[in-house]
Amino acid sequence: MKALVAIPVLVVVLVLDLITKAVAVATLAPSGLASPVFGNWLRFTLVYNPGAAFGLHLGDYSRWIFMALTLGALVILWRLFQQTAHDDVRKALAVSLVAAGALGNVVDRIRSDLGVVDFIDVGFGVHRWPTFNVADMAVSGGAFLLALVLWSEEQRETAAASAAASTAFPSPSLDAVSSEAAPSDATDRSP
Repeated sequence: MKALVAIPVLVVVLVLDLITKAVAVATLAPSGLASPVFGNWLRFTLVYNPGAAFGLHLGDYSRWIFMALTLGALVILWRLFQQTAHDDVRKALAVSLVAAGALGNVVDRIRSDLGVVDFIDVGFGVHRWPTFNVADMAVSGGAFLLALVLWSEEQRETAAASAAASTAFPSPSLDAVSSEAAPSDATDRSP
């Protein structure tokens, strides 16, 4: 079941990301010119990001460093997917979204030394969110969903551990405690 969800999501998101980036490069050149879509709130602006999210840049070797980090993250995501239960659709969906976004951006890093193609520009006036792309949305949405899934797994494990501990070491009943505390009539008959 998990593969029936993960593989189509990964392929669709990756293809959508690559197509939208190709269209952005073909229609929004030159870089930096804004094309309004919904007024100033949503516009398409071609930007090449040689760094990571929010313009994080590590100098001349950023491209290679972020490529290596992405490949490492993909290995971790693959292992997480393998450990996912067959019927855990939410976790499979989350992992596939993050993986698709990571793959989309690493393809850009491999293809060009200019960096990742970003083109979705959201904000009001001069207050703008950093420009992003479909891959970024998939990574963000998938990471949020994955955090929720892992948190709920941890909550279930904690509840199961508490239940197991309470059956292994049952607390004394109130009757047993009160009978131990009260003196019996047969003992201690002092005047």
